[in-house]
Amino acid sequence: MQPAPDYNLSVSEKLKALAASGELKPDPAQMAVAARLDRILSDLKEHRHAAKTSALGWLFAARKGKKKEAVKGLYVHGSVGRGKTMLMDMFFQMAPVKRKRRAHFHEFMGDVHARIHAHRQKLKSGEATQADPVPPVASELFAEAELLCFDEFTVTDIADAMILGRLFTELFSRGCVLVATSNVEPDNLYKDGLNRGLFLPFVALLKEYVGIVSLDSPNDYRMEKLNSLPVFMTPLDDRTDAAMNATWNAYAEGRKPSVETIELKGRSIKVPQAVGTMARFGFSDLCSKPLGASDYLAITEKYDTIFVDHIPQMGADRRNEIKRLIILVDALYDRKVRLIASAASWPEELLTERRGTEGFEFDRTISRLFEMRSQEYLEASREAHAG
Repeated sequence: MQPAPDYNLSVSEKLKALAASGELKPDPAQMAVAARLDRILSDLKEHRHAAKTSALGWLFAARKGKKKEAVKGLYVHGSVGRGKTMLMDMFFQMAPVKRKRRAHFHEFMGDVHARIHAHRQKLKSGEATQADPVPPVASELFAEAELLCFDEFTVTDIADAMILGRLFTELFSRGCVLVATSNVEPDNLYKDGLNRGLFLPFVALLKEYVGIVSLDSPNDYRMEKLNSLPVFMTPLDDRTDAAMNATWNAYAEGRKPSVETIELKGRSIKVPQAVGTMARFGFSDLCSKPLGASDYLAITEKYDTIFVDHIPQMGADRRNEIKRLIILVDALYDRKVRLIASAASWPEELLTERRGTEGFEFDRTISRLFEMRSQEYLEASREAHAG
């Protein structure tokens, strides 16, 4: 259960308090973004108050031709480790909105595609009459959340790219407010993607309804708190394989592993070795097969510790595998799943060359792979999966 939001607190005040206590360093770049988030909190509070005390006022205003002004959201972009997630945590907790949703972008889009599929099935069976599934799906989403908060907004999938413009035209027209963080500025979203010209109207729409701000802090806080543990092993040799096996056996505590299967939307995901809430895969099991975000999220729902053997170094000829590794790490990180892996090199050397969107996005993967080795992450994982 989420704690009740404190409507009297601002993100700026929270940052100042943490800096005064010594928990955070004073950071002007973070304070600048906090001020923008506070403006949204204020606007949301105004709309909430107006809806409570003057419900008929909007009706009379509409009759006079006056349109209720929408709350403008925010898109925060910047390098990894600058505090974007921390600021989003504060904002989301304080947001004076009952119907709000926070999600990783891949998870949200998986939900969107599932709803579209369900609507098409209803259309076939005669339960629905509207041919275009996007408006009713947008209505469902808005009924559940008038404030959408996305962590790590990024577009790499053509199916997502082609639907975003239509989906958010519907959502924004209903009054939906979007706040997002990203490593990519809007003009670089879906860079080098197939049929990108069809995606560009969404970028224009985003700029109309959402303010754009860069978080240019000089500090990389993730690297500062790094306290590595032996959960990422390299290079790939007999000693590393033996270390992986020893770690697996220590976690298994004498329990015998078995092959398991996860059923998802009419297909099966094979888990080569599983013991309780722990699973072990080869890199090829997860990244050389046609798996996507929904598959990886299904794995995180069943297991809290994932072993991945033999992550190779990869060049441009393995673009699909690179893309899947990025999405896999995002899913594990967001669900606070422990990762124990063996690889051909340290994360920053896994790509032999940087090309296109995947090369750019891999900076986030490097940062997350490092953070997932930290004591803080492992303790957070322990708390997230306790009981």
